[in-house]
Amino acid sequence: MPDERAATAIATSELRRTFKGRRGTLEAVAGIDLEVHHGEIFGFLGPNGAGKTTTLRMLATLLPPTSGEAQVAGEDLLRHPDRVRRKIGYVGQVGGASPDVTGRSELVFEARLYGADPATARRRAQELITGLDLEVCADRKVKTYSGGQRRRLDMGIGLVHRPELLFLDEPTTGLDPQSRARMWEEVARLREAGTTVFLTTHYLEEADALCDRLAIIDHGRIVARGTPDQLKREVAGDVITFGVRGEVGTALELVRPEPWVKEASVDGETVRLYVDRGETAAPSLLRLLDSQGLELLTLSLSRPSLDDVFLRQTGRSLRESGPAA
Repeated sequence: MPDERAATAIATSELRRTFKGRRGTLEAVAGIDLEVHHGEIFGFLGPNGAGKTTTLRMLATLLPPTSGEAQVAGEDLLRHPDRVRRKIGYVGQVGGASPDVTGRSELVFEARLYGADPATARRRAQELITGLDLEVCADRKVKTYSGGQRRRLDMGIGLVHRPELLFLDEPTTGLDPQSRARMWEEVARLREAGTTVFLTTHYLEEADALCDRLAIIDHGRIVARGTPDQLKREVAGDVITFGVRGEVGTALELVRPEPWVKEASVDGETVRLYVDRGETAAPSLLRLLDSQGLELLTLSLSRPSLDDVFLRQTGRSLRESGPAA
């Protein structure tokens, strides 16, 4: 691996993970190259079974790679996993806090595991309780916490030793909109403090709003990468989706040859069009459908989204793929 990549927070080369089962060998991660910069929020976006969590667990030393190379927090992942562990924090999809202890006790215990003396551990626990807005529940048993409180406590456990790199696996899954927004604020605050954050998500809005850069993964392979704006600019123009009464395929064949249509496809019960200028293409579409006696049922005009990026790369919508594990 080139030496200059050691200056990044994460650098991988041809990282792979295969699993053997009764039906043969499954390649869960199929040779990915990643570069995550210090101090950024990097997102891994993809559907169920895409390989996001497998990749994260490899980078966090919880699962050995089948092949490939990686440097994490300036350390060789394969040669010095112990050094990597000292520099990273990890918050999985399932929290690690014991339900029958208080949040404060859990944080003090975790700090002690990292070598802090009792007084230092108590101070660090209080810092996290204050910073993560856990004052109201810190001295209650964890089993009484709301979903948002539990996830903030999980983050506190991952941060207790002040890691330079934090892994978050689906940090807002199952949270209500208010708790999700609060978690976004906490993640953004970490970046402002200089912590590098690598998170997996299947929420398009989360990746778009929160991540400085992201990679879209499907079937164990990265299919697109860049900033959210860069990825959306690759889908030039506007997106029109419409539904008609009757056979959607008929509508598709009708509009496909039109000069103002760059791409056309069927997306469920609707037709999706990529056009240069939606404000002029929409009236042309209405006139065309009316001339052929096709009754319009639905019509929407939008700018390209990350789902459009995923759709163009994979042929299916990420919104329809379900939560990722």
